[in-house]
Amino acid sequence: MIKPVQTINKLIDGTPVTIVALGDSLTQGWMVSKGYLDFLREMLIIKFPKSRFKLINSGIPGDTADSGLSRLRWDVLHYNPDCVFIQYAINDAFSGFTEQQFKNTIRRITDEIKENGDADVVLITSGYIGDNDDNRYVEGYYRQLETLGEDYGIPVVLTHEYWKKEISDGMLFGSLVQYDCVHPTEEGYSLMAKAIMNLFL
Repeated sequence: MIKPVQTINKLIDGTPVTIVALGDSLTQGWMVSKGYLDFLREMLIIKFPKSRFKLINSGIPGDTADSGLSRLRWDVLHYNPDCVFIQYAINDAFSGFTEQQFKNTIRRITDEIKENGDADVVLITSGYIGDNDDNRYVEGYYRQLETLGEDYGIPVVLTHEYWKKEISDGMLFGSLVQYDCVHPTEEGYSLMAKAIMNLFL
């Protein structure tokens, strides 16, 4: 598994770390009191007791990768991050962007981050939305993230696969999603955080 090694080393030795999360409502934490970033913050504090980190939420409901690219300078690069999480796909898939357009935009975001510093970049799939055609369609976009991870040699967190494993082990899909069957409940966000935390173990 590829890991954000620079960030992990800074968390271990107590060097100040800024992590910025760019994404849509799943990053923002829509309609819950604790989103994945809140759970992840707690996990990082336990794992790295000497750490001094800031975790900045730059998620906006309804956002697409295209919009994320347009606001990258002020919502991400402005903070001079040590690590950037990028979480998109579902809105892009259902807003008319093709898989190739989505891939190209995530590539441009990644390139711009790398051109403006040495931050670790972590790509994150959005989630599992059920055993249906919509999910199979979205997973085509997730595969683009996997391909980019291979191209750049950067971490990719397969949140949807982590959820599938938990469901196959007996967890109820309905406990992980809100009424729309897309946005996670707090339990779903907790699983999302655990999937990401695996990179830091």
